[in-house]
Amino acid sequence: MNYLSREKRFAYLKNNQIEKLIIDRPEQHSLVGNIYYGTITKVLPGMNAVFINIGEEKNAYLHRDELPSYLLSSDKQQNVTSFAHQGEKLLVQVNKDATGTKGPRVTGNIEIQGDNLIYLPNGQYVSVSKKIADEQKKARFRKLGSKLKNKEEGLIFRTSSINSTEDEIQQEFESLRHSYHELLAKAAGLSKPGILYQQDTFLELVASQAAKMGAGEIMVDDLELKKWLEQKNLPAGLTFYNGKENIFAAYSIEQKLEKALKRVVWLDNGAYLIFDETEALTVIDVNTGKFSGKADYRDTVLKTNQLAAQEIMHQLRLRDIGGIVLIDFIDMSREQDKQAILDIMQQEIIRDDKRTKLIGFTPLGILQLTRKKTKVTLSETLQVKCTACGGTGRILSPETVAFRLERELLEHRFSDSEAVLIETTPDVQTALLGPNEEHRGLLEQMIHLKLYFTLHPSIEPYYVVKQFGEEAEVAQKAADFY
Repeated sequence: MNYLSREKRFAYLKNNQIEKLIIDRPEQHSLVGNIYYGTITKVLPGMNAVFINIGEEKNAYLHRDELPSYLLSSDKQQNVTSFAHQGEKLLVQVNKDATGTKGPRVTGNIEIQGDNLIYLPNGQYVSVSKKIADEQKKARFRKLGSKLKNKEEGLIFRTSSINSTEDEIQQEFESLRHSYHELLAKAAGLSKPGILYQQDTFLELVASQAAKMGAGEIMVDDLELKKWLEQKNLPAGLTFYNGKENIFAAYSIEQKLEKALKRVVWLDNGAYLIFDETEALTVIDVNTGKFSGKADYRDTVLKTNQLAAQEIMHQLRLRDIGGIVLIDFIDMSREQDKQAILDIMQQEIIRDDKRTKLIGFTPLGILQLTRKKTKVTLSETLQVKCTACGGTGRILSPETVAFRLERELLEHRFSDSEAVLIETTPDVQTALLGPNEEHRGLLEQMIHLKLYFTLHPSIEPYYVVKQFGEEAEVAQKAADFY
């Protein structure tokens, strides 16, 4: 855990490989879990949704199915206009951060989390963690939950509740219910939309991950954080790191982090993956690269795809990629080979904290899956779009820019000017005039103008026509630049 600087980070490593990486910055602080008092600004019948002003930069999106009035209604067939109106005020909780041009996504099904329980004021059901395998204990918890809650309320028993007594659970339930009523009272005192409860997502994730570790070691670089963790009675060892070198650099995590931002990821056998992230979906291409194998081609393909499947799931977790994911494995003709890949993917999905649904192969052999997206990806956190290409990965070539310049100059071939001064890049000038300026004479003859340049190095090829005029004047301007 790197907690000393304003950017808070923690990395969970297993077998010296990063399994999870969380980064929290003041300007990118996740809103997930925060509870707001909001006002409906627009009702959208066609989308069956509403937009809500929650006091943040962007209005939040709320689907009809997440409205409190819908959750408590017996008639689920009506349009959103039957459950919400413009100007209505309500409590909402963020379940997905803003991404790109979209605002945060919120729900009216509020969750108040405790150590053993999750209290849902409008939940209307009792649920037990799937990780509790004992059916008798599940039944006992459901019976207890039904006794504690009223008709409108909901309750989820967390895995940790298995170690708690009924009295402890009852006390926690009453405390969570009281916390919710305090939020309602706080909301009643607000005159405009705003935040009611702010969740420290980073520390909660730290505590959750640390509690899951049956063994191992927790390294922290902040004494206050170490004291806070000591109060949790964690099973893993806890060590304070006070070296001069940043803790991530000391444990070679910075290097692994750089790899997680690369478009190309190499596999151990010489094959490689290409990641292309877009706002709508992520496409991953599998290539054999340098791997030729020692057996037949089909065996080579299968081994490469198996390695790729494991690494892809690791990269999805590490990069925290969500939404639609399409994977173009190397073509496999045997159905049994495809099933072998699906089996590996299913095994890896079990290790994932995020809800992931494996759809299967399309007729074109593309594997489809969806992974729940609650916040921005690692690349969105650490990188910005290239100012030259705007995120496309491509810019105009020097030749394209040069031909545009040539066409513009031809439009002035019948002017009264003798010369023209052009600001451009060295590669555009070379593309326009040719090697050793071999095309200069022909071009100046075509446009009836003498060409003068001021050159500026730039990542992006460009030009600006600065001045037309008498040759002596233009020549002097060009000389003054140098």
